[in-house]
Amino acid sequence: MNYKFIGITALVALFTLFSCDDSDPDPIVNPTDEVVKNLKIGVMNGTLEEDFTLNASTNYDLTGSFIVADGVTLTIPAGTQIVADKGGVDVYIAVLKGGKININGTDSNPVVMSSVDGSPGDWGGLTLCGKATTSAGVDAEAEVGGFIYGGTEDTDSSGVIKNLVIIGTGAQISLDSQYNGVSFYAVGSGTIVENVAVINGSDDGVEFFGGTVSVENLYLENNEDDAIDWTEGWNGTVDNAYVVHTIEGFSTVVEADKANGNPKINNLTALSTVGGTALQFKLESGATISNLYLSGYDTNIDMKDNGALSNVVIDGVAATTTDSYNAGTLVDISNWNFINGQYVALEVLNGDLTSNKTLTANTNYSLTGSYIVQDGVTLTIEAGTKITADKGGVDVYIAVLKGGKIDIQGTKNNPVVMSSVNESPGDWGGLTICGKATTTAGVDAEAEVGGFIYGGTDDTDNSGSIKNLVIKGTGAQISLDSQYNGVSLYAVGSETVIENIAVINGADDGIEFFGGTVSVSNIYLENNDDDAVDWTEGWNGTVTNTYISHTVPGFSTAFEGDKVNNNPKFINVTAISTVDGTALQFKLESGATITNLYLEGYAKNIDMKDNGALSNVQIDGADASTTNAYNTGTKVDISSWSWIGSEL
Repeated sequence: MNYKFIGITALVALFTLFSCDDSDPDPIVNPTDEVVKNLKIGVMNGTLEEDFTLNASTNYDLTGSFIVADGVTLTIPAGTQIVADKGGVDVYIAVLKGGKININGTDSNPVVMSSVDGSPGDWGGLTLCGKATTSAGVDAEAEVGGFIYGGTEDTDSSGVIKNLVIIGTGAQISLDSQYNGVSFYAVGSGTIVENVAVINGSDDGVEFFGGTVSVENLYLENNEDDAIDWTEGWNGTVDNAYVVHTIEGFSTVVEADKANGNPKINNLTALSTVGGTALQFKLESGATISNLYLSGYDTNIDMKDNGALSNVVIDGVAATTTDSYNAGTLVDISNWNFINGQYVALEVLNGDLTSNKTLTANTNYSLTGSYIVQDGVTLTIEAGTKITADKGGVDVYIAVLKGGKIDIQGTKNNPVVMSSVNESPGDWGGLTICGKATTTAGVDAEAEVGGFIYGGTDDTDNSGSIKNLVIKGTGAQISLDSQYNGVSLYAVGSETVIENIAVINGADDGIEFFGGTVSVSNIYLENNDDDAVDWTEGWNGTVTNTYISHTVPGFSTAFEGDKVNNNPKFINVTAISTVDGTALQFKLESGATITNLYLEGYAKNIDMKDNGALSNVQIDGADASTTNAYNTGTKVDISSWSWIGSEL
């Protein structure tokens, strides 16, 4: 508190009290003087009608509308902090047509404007009004504040904005209108805008209403409507934009509307862990975009009003609604220090892993293609880590090659989750592990997925440890007869630890063993479209505690055993169907030893597909029977399987 200022004010008031009689008129206070006086003590409110420079050592409290008038310049030095009251539409900063704002943040010392909590909708953000052209005409009226904007000076300058972070904007004006983080109304090309971050806005990050202004280096995180929006014929350029969506329900990365001024975006990276729409073009709007990288969106291109795709040119060709647009180079934000540590840590997983790496729970991971752990390399995944897989079918998967290792360190209350956004069957390829154990396919066999090499002579081989893992939405189609599984174990050895695994909503098998000696405990398999558990090529490990749920018609089986019978063992098996189907199917001479089997709801319990001997299948000490109900066993108790989470 400025006690000196209060003391002087009190003396002035005391002098006035004793020196003026009741007949004296009240002193006239100049409104401009009042605004400046408040600025000097760190309060921003009212209309600024003379040039003023803020002091970086003063913490400013934005208590209402702060308006920079025509002909006036507000200068904000590096490191200035402006804290906006949680006042909704009544709290904002606006630069009127003819006014200027010079924000002189530096990369290491940006200017920050934020509410105390930084929550979406707390305040109204920054609005600039210029004299450039707009399809709304000259002296149009803005939807925010009723400000006047637009003219004929496309080279107009509204000042300089460098290294600015804005947080918690988007106050609701009306049912259809909200403030944006930064609103550019007919702002001209003479305005310099570089290094701007808009975070946690309840409307758009930045919106251009006509004008010719260009922007360089935009970071836009979790803005609830559009990250970048334009209308009224804006035709500037954005160089380097990085957009992150980790909260559901946003509108788009880009929304373009009305007249097509053909703006340009060079280097656009947009990453979502929650689906959504990437680029939306309304009416006849369009753009020219180069080096586009999208990941995690349900829809990449949306021509909302059936405008021509040729209006949108991406990397030199007309846009398509089918392209994945994930071949571009990501915008590198590692040296964007102006973000000041505010950004969501989001990392793309793609390509070959050639050195040991640890994935952590405080980073969002986007799996955009094949991520392959090479021979001699270990991938470690900490408890609570979530990996969001693109809806990329066979091109998106995680594989551990022969000689590589994976160490998944989930806990019962904090599992590792690998899932596509919508968790729909067939979205991605799942997890594949290749080992050095024996298989009837021989040494150095070639897997049906990825052409990976597997198999050897080391039955005690160790491919790592998998504990408390949930996988959803796998089973991408490779060919007419082949699909990825949730977890594929190719000749994996007995020293590999696998426990507490859930595979949910797979378009093929939940888990499949291709030879090997690995054992598994506690597996939960729900609505996998083919087999819940599948094995072949002489696998002879043990599974302890299996729980299978079928509630979607058309699946294949709960168990499918195929080819050579090396007598794998299953201890405590519960499989329940509400849609009939077949429970346990054995092909050729395959078989197993099963203890404590409980089946419920299947039309057929035992199916010896190729008339193999029922004696190959031992259930609770006796040969399998095609007539036994197998409903007297004790159900596997999954009430304590907290790692499954909400699926229980």
